[in-house]
Amino acid sequence: MSGHKPLAGQKALVTGANSGIGEGVAIALGQEGADVVVNYVEGDAAANAVADRIKQSGGNAIVHKADVSSEDEVGGMFDRAVREFGTIDILVNNAGLQRDSAFADMTLEKWNKVLGVNLTGQFLCSRAAVHEFLRRGVVPSVSRAAGKIICMSSVHQVIPWAGHANYATSKGGIKLLMESMAQELAPKRIRVNGIAPGAIQTPINTSAWDTPDALKSLLTLIPYGRIGLPEDIARVAVWLASDDSDYVVGTTLFVDGGMTLYPGFSTNG
Repeated sequence: MSGHKPLAGQKALVTGANSGIGEGVAIALGQEGADVVVNYVEGDAAANAVADRIKQSGGNAIVHKADVSSEDEVGGMFDRAVREFGTIDILVNNAGLQRDSAFADMTLEKWNKVLGVNLTGQFLCSRAAVHEFLRRGVVPSVSRAAGKIICMSSVHQVIPWAGHANYATSKGGIKLLMESMAQELAPKRIRVNGIAPGAIQTPINTSAWDTPDALKSLLTLIPYGRIGLPEDIARVAVWLASDDSDYVVGTTLFVDGGMTLYPGFSTNG
């Protein structure tokens, strides 16, 4: 291992960073040289623990409580990030939640909550980040890009999911939000890409893997034969945030052990 850290000198903001995939991504960005704003909406102790991990690896970290579906709270968070870190180079739009329901029984509140956090939250945070990227421009000593946005999506941007229409709709929206931003912002040297995780062992989906029977059932959907871990996603996020991926624009990387290969058809359907 060389001493080079690919994100040295960069400032990152990760939403929903106090557990699960967001926690893994925030810690990995810090380990690779970035200073990190750890955003969260509940769980002060967990957020502080993530910041401590980043500081132990040599990075700086601040925790900031904000609901990404609130325009005012997002604005305040980015104002603080720029005030304390000087700028933001990397945004990871990770905050997301589920409010599962049979379609006929789904309430407007459950629909609006999921779309508000998962989709509108990515819009609000991306818009705030883009304002900063455009203000600052490219600083070649830091990065070849003026800024990098990573939109955390899901295999459910392409796989329908009965009982989760609000969630799948939010992820389908993220796909085209990401691609439309990427197309519009690439000439400004802002790179926007997505990561679509498959089944990752996180608190949002505990019931899918926390018993032997549940895990066995889940693994029938994963050709590679194991459940993913937050660090599987974190390694991809580090690469997308670094100049190693400088020519990658508007792409969704599926990190899913092959789940999107529709393994039910492996035995001829």
